[in-house]
Amino acid sequence: MDYLRVLGQSLDRSGFPWKKLIITFQVAQYVFEGFLSFRQYKILQETRPPKTLEGEVDQETYDKSQAYGRAKARFGSISGIYSQVQNFGTIYYDVLPRLWDLTGTWLFRYCPQGFTGEITHTLIFFFIYNLITTIINLPVAYYSTFVLEEKFGFNKSTVKLWVTDLLKGQALGIALGTPLLSAFLAIVQKTGNSFFYYLFLFGISVQLFAITIYPIAILPLFNKLSPLKEGDLKTGVEALAKRLDFPLKELFVIDGSKRSAHSNAYFYGLPWKKHIVIYDTLIEKSETEEVVAVLSHELGHWSLSHTTKLFGIAQFHMFYIFALFSVFINNRSLYQSFGFHKEFPIIIGFILFSEALAPMDMVIKLLMNVLSRKFEFEADEFAVKLGYSTQLAKSLIKLQIQNLSTMDADWMYASYHFSHPILPERLGALGWSGKEKKAGPKAMNGEKPSSVATGREL
Repeated sequence: MDYLRVLGQSLDRSGFPWKKLIITFQVAQYVFEGFLSFRQYKILQETRPPKTLEGEVDQETYDKSQAYGRAKARFGSISGIYSQVQNFGTIYYDVLPRLWDLTGTWLFRYCPQGFTGEITHTLIFFFIYNLITTIINLPVAYYSTFVLEEKFGFNKSTVKLWVTDLLKGQALGIALGTPLLSAFLAIVQKTGNSFFYYLFLFGISVQLFAITIYPIAILPLFNKLSPLKEGDLKTGVEALAKRLDFPLKELFVIDGSKRSAHSNAYFYGLPWKKHIVIYDTLIEKSETEEVVAVLSHELGHWSLSHTTKLFGIAQFHMFYIFALFSVFINNRSLYQSFGFHKEFPIIIGFILFSEALAPMDMVIKLLMNVLSRKFEFEADEFAVKLGYSTQLAKSLIKLQIQNLSTMDADWMYASYHFSHPILPERLGALGWSGKEKKAGPKAMNGEKPSSVATGREL
């Protein structure tokens, strides 16, 4: 497209301070998110639960939930500083060009002549860079699992299992990353200025392949899926699926308790063949009707085409990313600002482009969270129309208590970070008042609920 080419030329200005601009973006984002976290921390210091939850959550549970939230907030602050130090160190010490040159030297010395091109060089660079960042972040990951989650009783993993998962993840990254990254680079190299069209088609193909292969070859590496046993729960879920014409193929229980005490349920699969997965922790801690109510909410997303809409938005976003990348891929001033003066690798261009796009990503994240919260309220309303209002409310309260999820949230923090409404808002929309549903709740009469939200999965 001519206008993309013109835009690319206008942005490629010799001596333009791309490095300073990107550092400014990073600092501004860190300060902004720190400001939001400060606002949320004040909420986490409250000593009484919201009025909606006063009859549902005892003081001890509320205090523990608040303490868990504060602990995560402090950990997030420290890990955020750690991440910023890494970013600044990478930029200040020109880690990317130094590592690129080093891997190029290794490639020239130890690889056959036929394997010294940009694709092989990129693969070696990428996997070594990924290994280095993984090692650097090990203390943060270890603390999160074995100190923070352990303190509040959620961690069920062992060091052996944690290390095994880590090694499996690295091996899987190499096994899948090698062909995918090679194909990405080959498409860009061979298709000229219109490469983003072909990358877009390639991206869709990869997603469809992942949907098919994930439950068969990837998920079993980390978790065990077992068919749901015959009983009231299986009968109830199958009846719900039949009632909604949901193309249910199989019902599974996943051993989530092997790693964590958190609970959830979800579905996956192709449009004509779906699978439902229920965490064993959810089954153990909920009544049968409550689990069915949770799934009525999840299937509400399917029935209301939320998953289809989000998939479509994701495809548009992917196309827009690749199209904008075509603007930056030949931007010599961007490369040179970060120490690349002789070589202009595609992967480096994509990394730097991603950093330059960070402000736009913040806006997109905000808008997607607004849409996601809207969909969550609609899925709750769908469950109400199916007759699961009371059971869903009870289940949400139980999950809130079991997961020590956020009981309340600052509106600015929630709007930016959370994809799900907080419990008081959801209970208000469900018309829940202790043991009975309120008569004529606003949210069920067409008035839109508030956009306050939480990051809990459901």
